[in-house]
Formats: sequence, structure tokens, C-alpha cells
Amino acid sequence: MPNSTPTTDTGTPPQARDGVSLSSGLSSGLKQRHLSMMALGGVIGAGLFVGSGAGIAAAGPSIVVAYALSGLLVMLVMRMLGEMSAAYPSTGSFSAHAGRAIGPWAGFATGWSFWVLQCTVVGLEGIGAAHIVSGWLPGTPEWAWVALFVVVFCGTNLAAVRNFGEFEFWFAALKVGAIVLFLALGVLAVAGVLPGTEAPGASNLTDFLPHGSQGLVIGLLASVFSYGGLETVTIAAAESDNPVQGVARAARTAMWRIALFYVGSMAVVVTLVPWDSKEVVTKGPYVAALDQLGIPGAGQLMNVVVLLALLSAMNANVYGGSRILYSLVERGQGPKALAKVSSGVPRAAVLVSCVFGFGCVVLSYWRPQDVFPWLLNMIGAVTLVVWIVIAISQLRLRRRLERESPEKLAVRMWAFPVLTWAALAGMAGVFFLMARQPDTRVQLYSTGAMMLLLSAAGYAWQRARGRARD
Repeated sequence: MPNSTPTTDTGTPPQARDGVSLSSGLSSGLKQRHLSMMALGGVIGAGLFVGSGAGIAAAGPSIVVAYALSGLLVMLVMRMLGEMSAAYPSTGSFSAHAGRAIGPWAGFATGWSFWVLQCTVVGLEGIGAAHIVSGWLPGTPEWAWVALFVVVFCGTNLAAVRNFGEFEFWFAALKVGAIVLFLALGVLAVAGVLPGTEAPGASNLTDFLPHGSQGLVIGLLASVFSYGGLETVTIAAAESDNPVQGVARAARTAMWRIALFYVGSMAVVVTLVPWDSKEVVTKGPYVAALDQLGIPGAGQLMNVVVLLALLSAMNANVYGGSRILYSLVERGQGPKALAKVSSGVPRAAVLVSCVFGFGCVVLSYWRPQDVFPWLLNMIGAVTLVVWIVIAISQLRLRRRLERESPEKLAVRMWAFPVLTWAALAGMAGVFFLMARQPDTRVQLYSTGAMMLLLSAAGYAWQRARGRARD
């Protein structure tokens, strides 16, 4: 940590105002082009390229409706988060906002649960990437590839924040290029103007709800959790030259990005490929669509794209996890030993996050039947809990901002507070649907138990700190 005492935008020491500080110990090495490309490509993940296949198999062509509904919810969440992050730039993002709006215990619970989520996903994405590479190089151990990927991204995040930004810039550019090319080919094929193809018309769309409303529900739940990664740009903005501008631009472009990349590509896939095609699940919907068009080497091409998406997610999760951890420590909610900053990088937090992530990989080999599934269930609904906290925080902070600092509202939530309440109602609906499904019910209860424990720990810490001050 720097020797001088950092200050907030009001000139008061950190933690003196609402218990939240700005991350003044970190560098501002991210450029606007980094944030712009992260905002553009951050929504394109392996969940879209591969995981959407299970949703299509369950919902059929109605998966387009499922992605549109969940996409609308995510747009509202991103707008709310953008409003708060533009007003209060912080590497703690929603965790810092929750501490400011609800109480330090809420920032503690959401911050630590999100850190566990990020680090666990580092391991999961590494396993997925290693599986692809091992398929190209048979006989090579997957754990060794995961270790290599973790070391590489740990190194890039330890060196300087601009290294993370450069990696994400090019990862995002390649993902955006791939999805735009897919959409262009798909639209031409649907229109019947792509050489060697015939327009499919609506032949694959007639059985719109093959499994009824139950199938749509499964597709909706699958789509909700494929939108992970949107939070990273608000975390990264705090380390940019102009955090307010970066967050504002990301929030304002979220709508068309989601509509184009998710809803648009799902519409192309289900129009080109029969929803009940086995290839949609076994190969992935995008490979199945490219095979339908007779694109040579489609499978290997998409494997490269999926690998890039997985590596990008690993890089982003190492970054996001380390910054959330640093923010927690900076607010006095974690071990002081992790507060060490060198050359503007929280290196202790980066190392601990990487070690935890690789530890999850070890668990997947060592205890695949009990401990590892328990860990996966525990993080299953964290994203939804974070969204709810974002909405509650925005409800409280917006009124405070309008009363005390209206000039900070560079981004405004649409139709406040109506759409904020509508978003909360939508999230409650998702919770209800999760409770009705056996698989997601286990995740819901496991995440709920973790959040209760963390909230109790955060509240105990808050009370103890209050007594110490008295």
C-alpha cells in the first residue's frame, strides 16, 4: 500500500465515508480501447458457444424467447450497475456499492461469495480449455495444461494491469470477429443467397414449444447463467484513465450487444438447424449450424473459438477475483497480508486467487464425487444473488445521489424506480423457477446456505468493528 493516505472523491480518508474507499493504490493502466473491447466481447463466452445447446434441446425454437427474456433482465442489471459504478468508481464494484447502500455486512457477503465464484470458474474454464488441447495432442495430461494456463494468466496479471487489458482486447476482438462472421453467414443462408445453400424458411420453427412451458423454463434458466462476465468491465473501469466514461459507454451499449450476440445468434441457429438434432448437443449449436452450411473444418474452427473464449474467461476471472479480493482487504474485510500492492498491482491477491482456482482443479480429480460437486452447487446461484444485491443497492443509492450529488448521475437507470422493481420481480421469478427444478434447487439451497453464513460473518465483523470504534 502507498505510504500516503489515499482519499475519496470528497477528500475524506477511505472508509471514513460509508465505509468504502476508492482503489487509490492500484494503477490506471487500462485505456479506453481496452474497456470498449471488453464491453463488446465480454458477453461472448463458452456458455454461449457450447452451453446453449442444452437450452435448445429443452426449449426448441422458443430458446430465442428465453434468451430475450433473460437478456432483458441482464440489460436492466447492467444499467443499474453502470449507474452506481459511474457515480462511485471502485474496483470493488457491486460489493463496494452494497457496503455503501445496505451495510458493510452486505459488501462482505457479496464480495467473498463472488470471489469464490470467480476462482472456482478459473478452474472450470481451465479444465474445459485443457480438454480441447488434449484432444489435439492425445496423451498429454489435462491437469498439466490447466497448470500452464493458470501460470500464464497469473503472470500476465502479476506484471501490470495493461497486460490484462491487452490480452482481453485481442481475445475480445477475435470472439467478436467470429460471432459477426457466423451471423453474416447465417443471415445469408437464411435469406437463401449463400452459394450452395437453400433458404430453410420456417420449417425448423413450426414446433416452437416442443416440450411445452416446462421446456421453456429449463431454457430460461440455462440462458440466465450464460450471461456471466458483464461485471468485469465495471471492476476494470476503476483502473482506467476515465472510469466514468468507460462505465457509461459499457452500460449504454449493453442492449444492442446482448440483442445481437445472444438473441440474434440463437435465432440463426434454430432457423438453420432442427432443434432436435443430436449435433446441437454433442457438437454444439454453432458447429451444427456451420456443418449444415457445409463449411469445411467447422468443428475445429469452433474448437479454436471456444478455446479462446475459455482462456479469455480465465484471464478475466483471475483479474476480477483478485480485484474483488483486494477491495475487500482494503475495506478491512480480509487478511491484511493480501493488501500488498507492487507497481500498482495487488500481487498477493492475484497469487491467492490463482492458487484457489488451481485448487479447484485438484479437487475435481481428487474428490470428483463429493467435494467438487458440493463446491459447484455452492456457487450455482451466486450470480443471481449478486444481481439482487445490485438492484437493492441501486434503489437506495439513486435516492441518495439525487438528494446529495445529482451531478454524479452520468448514467441513469431507465424509468426509475419502476424498472428496478420490475427487475427484482424478474429475479424473484427466476428464484421460484429454480426452486421447482430438482437440479437447480440443490444449487439454490447450497448458495443460500453459503450466503447466510457469509452474511452472519459480515454482520459479526461489522458489530465488532463498531464496538472497537466506540
